[in-house]
Amino acid sequence: MSDADGMSDYLAQHPRMIGVLFTLFVLLSQVGAAAASSASEVGP
Repeated sequence: MSDADGMSDYLAQHPRMIGVLFTLFVLLSQVGAAAASSASEVGP
């Protein structure tokens, strides 16, 4: 559990990283959804 405490301490010292990580996760989830929708097309 010390790893989780370390991450909590790091984010407490660097609050902007919370926003950066959130934005990164949102972008990755949208890229994954776009890749999944284009891969499911059948035909030209």
